[in-house]
Amino acid sequence: MTDFALHLVVEDVPAAVDFYERALGASVTRLLHLPDGSIAIAELDIDGLQVALAAPVPGTTSATPRSTATSVAAYRFAVPDADAAMDRATSAGAAVHAPVRDAFWGVRTGEVLDPSGHRWAFDQRTREVPVEEIEAQLARMLDGA
Repeated sequence: MTDFALHLVVEDVPAAVDFYERALGASVTRLLHLPDGSIAIAELDIDGLQVALAAPVPGTTSATPRSTATSVAAYRFAVPDADAAMDRATSAGAAVHAPVRDAFWGVRTGEVLDPSGHRWAFDQRTREVPVEEIEAQLARMLDGA
């Protein structure tokens, strides 16, 4: 495998396109329309990541995280400034899921939920951390220390 793309189910395709343009700098690469003129699928490019957006299809299992009250994945971006990325996303309408913080694994990181409930994270590398140090911190967390 050499390419990777996301296919996200969103509640409102045009609103999601607007959100991703403002929050993540997305550009539309293709729109596929239904006979009534509404958008069936919007294909975007977000800094080289291909993302397809589609509305839930009645009679199928496609659903948004918001409609199922769960988000099982976080889509992580390496960014030069996590605070600026969070500000941009929240200014565009994202909700803060985890505020920006300095994490023990060597990144400044924060997470937002987009309007359909998908979780996006912004990671700014601050230092290289040896694997042993990360594992020791994980062990302390699991022990409740």
